[in-house]
Amino acid sequence: MSQAKVDRYKEEKRNREKIIKKQKREWMLTKLGLSAVAVVLIGWAGISVYQGFTAQDTTTAELPSYTVDTAPLDEYLENMSLELE
Repeated sequence: MSQAKVDRYKEEKRNREKIIKKQKREWMLTKLGLSAVAVVLIGWAGISVYQGFTAQDTTTAELPSYTVDTAPLDEYLENMSLELE
């Protein structure tokens, strides 16, 4: 090994604890940030679903209702069944 490599290795060995602490701190901040983003996304999705359900409940009351008179169809089917007998 060259003297520069030896010096680098010794320097890294001296600072190894600091380097490991820094890496752990960065990893913890990364996990914290990702957790915060996940909480925000889940909260946003929950609020959107809730608003969708509440909006749907109010709009269904406003929709018009239709009725169909099926008397002619009933008579036709009754005549068809009488013809088969």
